[in-house]
Formats: sequence, structure tokens, C-alpha cells
Amino acid sequence: MQVVRGLDQLDGFRHGFVSIGNFDGVHRGHQSMIAVLTRSSREQNAPAVIFTFDPHPIALLRPGQSPPPLSTTERKIELLSNFGVDAVVVYPTDQALLGLSPQEFFDRILLGRLEARGLVEGPNFFFGKGRSGNIETLGEFCAAARMSLQIVPPVSVGDQLVSSTEIRRMICDGRVRDAASLLGYPYGISGTVVRGAERGRTIGFPTANLEGVRTVLPRDGVYAGRALAGAKWYPAGINVGPAPTFADQERKLEVHLADFSGDLYGARIAVEFLDRLRDTTRFASVDDLKAQLTRDLDQVRALAR
Repeated sequence: MQVVRGLDQLDGFRHGFVSIGNFDGVHRGHQSMIAVLTRSSREQNAPAVIFTFDPHPIALLRPGQSPPPLSTTERKIELLSNFGVDAVVVYPTDQALLGLSPQEFFDRILLGRLEARGLVEGPNFFFGKGRSGNIETLGEFCAAARMSLQIVPPVSVGDQLVSSTEIRRMICDGRVRDAASLLGYPYGISGTVVRGAERGRTIGFPTANLEGVRTVLPRDGVYAGRALAGAKWYPAGINVGPAPTFADQERKLEVHLADFSGDLYGARIAVEFLDRLRDTTRFASVDDLKAQLTRDLDQVRALAR
């Protein structure tokens, strides 16, 4: 899969099938759409192209009001590479793009630059200035240009409609297992390991303190998960929030990698959340805390097998 930033290196990826969107989280709904995209492209011996934006348009339209994303652009590209896409066009969002009318966006980008053969979108697709173009508008433009348009229906898991908004809500509620069922994989974040108070080391449970996380964090609590250090995944106990036993009210993200030894300071590591174990609790003594952490770690190992 090739990553194209902007519209200047599209040789080999014109005349393909294209899906446009933010693809935040690349969840099961997106995956369903990508499956149609790649199948259509293979049938016509044409490239399958994802057209996405960096940053999210909301960051320019309503600065400071955009919700934290489920995935960084780098993580989005990594996820998309798993589904048979030939190219991801990452368009650097600017006011010029946001000012295009639906017709201008279609004519200049889809026809003029991508020379798309067909489009694959969901029913709630909006485009153009002020989101004034919808799927019906797109259908009219495609028909006039003799371009195919396939509309992929929404995906539900049980009775829950899959959407980035709902997944974000689940994560903020600490329901990481439910979020994984809509994503199709465990929700993960990445951050840089920095020095902390090193209390965990003194009680036999050293933790990697992560900063620089650019995606949504679950609500405060203790979680079972996995952490990638180097090329190996380790069972991980994850604490999001304060350390009340030590009278520390600062919200932190601390990760204990089971069976790991080594120095991670300055490294950027990935962490996956598998399940929420319990609330953050103030213990009467450090010994009580250690006993609970031992029990937590038993659950972590069982879940991370």
C-alpha cells in the first residue's frame, strides 16, 4: 500500500475506485465499505483508493471543539494497510478545500485529479462547503459523469449501530470491551515513556508513565491490556487516573508490563485495552495495594493470553 500526501503523486492510482472519509478508528462500518471498494477494484483491475483528511475538518472549522480522535493518521494508515487498499491519499486539510462547493470538490478532485472510475460511500456521506452535499447530491453528480456509485449500508453489532461517535462514547465510559466489538479489534493508544515518581518500582510493580497520547483515553480506572515493547507484546496492567494511595491526584497513564525487564525511557510504546477491571481506589496501606495489584495481574495474564 502506498501513502500519498496531497494530490501531486497520483501516478498509478488514477482511474480507480475511491472511498472518501475520515475513517476515524477504521471500525467495522469502515471495513465493510472497504471490502466493497477492494472487491470492485479487483473486478475491474483498478486501484482501490482511500481519500482521507489530516487534520480532521472539524479542527479547522471549530478549533478546540473537535473530540479527541480514535486513531492518529499514522495509526489509521497502519489499519487501512490490513484491508487490501492500494493507496491512501492523505489530503492536508486547509481553508481552500473547506471552501469548495460540492460541485467544485467533485469536479476538481474526483474528476480532475483522481479521475475516479467509481465511488464507494456510506449513506450518511456529506461533502463540500458547510457539508452541503449529501449522498443524493453525489448520486446526481456520478450519474452525470457516468461514474458508478455504490452505497454501503450501515453495520450493526447486535442492536448497536457502529459509528466512531458511539465507539468514542464507549471508551470514555470505560467500556473498552464493547468498543472492541464495534472496532473489530482492541482499542489502543501510543505514548512516550517519561520519568515518573518511580513508586511502582519501589513496591515491585514498575510502571511506564506515558505522555504525548493524541487519542481518546478511557475513563479513570484499572484496565487489563497488552503493551508492545520492541517487537514483543506483554500482558499489561494499565492505570488511568490519579494514585490516591499516595495522595497524588494528577491524572496519569501508567502501564505495568508483566515479565518485562529493561529501560523504556524515551521509547514510544503501543498499548491495547482489553477490559476494565475496577475503579481507582485508595488503599489503607501499601501492603493492601500490593495485594490488589497481584490479583489484578492474575486477571491481566488470563485476559491477555
